[in-house]
Amino acid sequence: MKSGTDLINEAKARIREVSAADALTAHGSPGVTFLDVRDLQEVNLGRIPDAVHISRGNLENKVEAVVPRDADLIVYCGGGGRSALAADTLRQMGYTKVRSLAGGFRAWAESNGEIDG
Repeated sequence: MKSGTDLINEAKARIREVSAADALTAHGSPGVTFLDVRDLQEVNLGRIPDAVHISRGNLENKVEAVVPRDADLIVYCGGGGRSALAADTLRQMGYTKVRSLAGGFRAWAESNGEIDG
C-alpha cells in the first residue's frame, strides 16, 4: 500500500516543478496561465492575481472547458503536494506544458509575490 506522500513523490518524479522565483518571473508573461487547485476557502484568503481556480477535486471534470490543452500552465496549491498530483493528472490528460509551483502559494507569498485578496 502507498501513502499519500508516496503518491506525491511519484507524481513529482513525472512532472516538472518551477521555483517561486521562476514563477514570479513567468507571472504576467503572455500565454502563461496560473491554475489554483486549492479549495475555495483557501482561495478566499488570497490568491495569485489572474489565476484560474479549479479545486483539485473538480479538476478532471472542469479543466477542459476552462483551459486549452496547449496552455502553458503553472499549477499551485498551498504547499506543492496537490499541485504535483494535479500536474501529473493534467499530463496524463494530454496537457504538455504543465509545471507545478514548488512550495505552492506559501513559497509564492514568502518570495513577496503579489497576492489578490
